[in-house]
Amino acid sequence: MEEKGVEVEKVLEELESRLSLDMDYRSGRILGSMCTIPHPLARKIVSKYLEKNLGDPGLFPQTFQIEREVIKMLGSLFGNPEASGIIVSGGTEANITAMRIARNMSRRLGRNGREVIVPESAHASFDKAADILDLKLVKAKLDEEYRVNVDDVQSKISKNTIAIVGVAGTTALGTVDPIEALSDISEDKNLYLHVDAAFGGFVLPFLERMGIEIPRFDFRVEGVSSITVDPHKMGMAPIPAGGILLRDVKMFKDNSFEIPYLAGGKYEHPIILGTRSGATVIATWALLKHLGIEGYIKIVRKCMQVTHIIERGIEEIEGLRTPVKPLMNIVGISSEMIDICQLDLELRRKGWALGKFPTFLRIVVMPHVKRKHATQFLKELQEIVRKLVCKK
Repeated sequence: MEEKGVEVEKVLEELESRLSLDMDYRSGRILGSMCTIPHPLARKIVSKYLEKNLGDPGLFPQTFQIEREVIKMLGSLFGNPEASGIIVSGGTEANITAMRIARNMSRRLGRNGREVIVPESAHASFDKAADILDLKLVKAKLDEEYRVNVDDVQSKISKNTIAIVGVAGTTALGTVDPIEALSDISEDKNLYLHVDAAFGGFVLPFLERMGIEIPRFDFRVEGVSSITVDPHKMGMAPIPAGGILLRDVKMFKDNSFEIPYLAGGKYEHPIILGTRSGATVIATWALLKHLGIEGYIKIVRKCMQVTHIIERGIEEIEGLRTPVKPLMNIVGISSEMIDICQLDLELRRKGWALGKFPTFLRIVVMPHVKRKHATQFLKELQEIVRKLVCKK
């Protein structure tokens, strides 16, 4: 820290210089991120309401009420207007919170188990949850469509199992696990079922309203106990804005921490963080109000149109294929002819940032990815593939 402060102009000048080296969503070359440029309305709101702190909601009662309305709107989107919940920092905090609630509810039933069955495709946040909560993850195999194998889940259930996790929009390929089948198992065994829809939560409901058949994953499935959803992904809210939705308010109250010393008065919540941004909650509320169902359908439809352009383009390049047909705006690239790590390296040298997995690359077609970006990417991808094939 400087002994004497630096003039504002010099601070801003240094920031401008340094941050210009970061990648920019507007370039269209960020193809591996599940985040995007926040909606212009959200950007205005965040700067205006930065001081709102939902860690002490008694001081900001209307901000707290707005959060309740956000939860109600999200609950309605997922088939349960009576759902409870809270806006959190992101999917990681939401998933950790869900695992803590699952553990606590199991203990109230007199069970001392600590095993949670998750798909091999589960997000790394579940590994973090297991580490923090002293749980053991039991990872179930995937089927040929990269969804969790229900028979393998069934075979892994034991007296130590406390919860099952399904994913609605996997990080890798955007596949949706058979949540209804997992629900049958959870109801039969009286187990907690959590659905990680951090990404899919702002895509799947709108695809369904577009007339596309999607697997049911939400509270319309009786066994679902909780759902993770991230407004800061396809919801286009500012970072950080995640969400944890619970089937009913009793689950919320039974697992809440009581904080009595706050200036605004006693407060109860079930999550990890104390201080929380009210501004991102207000921005999420504004987007849900402003865009509505129709607005989000338009966003998803445009992303899917670009997704199909990229999918077709990949399939037309000799030596490449897509591991699965995309249900959502996520496309994989695999190959039996060239090394995927080398392909990723060459793409990065050209300025393209994709997601890399052991056997494939992954493209997430967020709202900042336009047709012109897809066309340019496919052109450069084909050139790179030809070069790599010739080298062999």
